[in-house]
Amino acid sequence: MADSFSQFDNRLKRIARSHRDFGRGYTAVVGNDGLITIKAKRPKRNLPVQGMVLLLIGFVCFKALMLAHLGPDAYGDRVGKLEAGSIVEQAGAWVMQADFATQWIATQIGPFMR
Repeated sequence: MADSFSQFDNRLKRIARSHRDFGRGYTAVVGNDGLITIKAKRPKRNLPVQGMVLLLIGFVCFKALMLAHLGPDAYGDRVGKLEAGSIVEQAGAWVMQADFATQWIATQIGPFMR
């Protein structure tokens, strides 16, 4: 008796999950054999990971462009001025400090900047 109840309970859980999935939307797909099947749409991501990665790469390239254009001494002086400022400016200095990727990209594009 307990075994049939657990099977019934599992079936109810599958049906509830199916209803929840179909609540986000569904599409009808025609297979090679002509059979129409209904598939639930996949949930959308809340965070666009690809966009965030592209934004980060763009920001590192911007820093490298600034470093290659100004030179390491002038760039370091400007970041030093930011470090002496308010808390917001200190946060900007921490973000704008030349990391390894920035320095490497700046050395690669440096000859083209002069």
